[in-house]
Amino acid sequence: MPFRLGPWEIALIVVIILIVFGVGRLPQVGGAIGKGIRNFRKGQRGEDFEEAEETEKEAPARPRKAARKSSKQ
Repeated sequence: MPFRLGPWEIALIVVIILIVFGVGRLPQVGGAIGKGIRNFRKGQRGEDFEEAEETEKEAPARPRKAARKSSKQ
């Protein structure tokens, strides 16, 4: 017999998550879960994480625009 989640069970899970993490940290938790899922899928496909991280680090940083000083006379 498969276990199915109904609307009341889903609502209860959402309320518990909001109580534990709070509304302010919920986007951070969602982002961390998303990154974890992406990394898991990349691992299943056999992609090398170290190569991806190295290419990101080797990319040259954009030069910052020099702040213009206004001359008041």
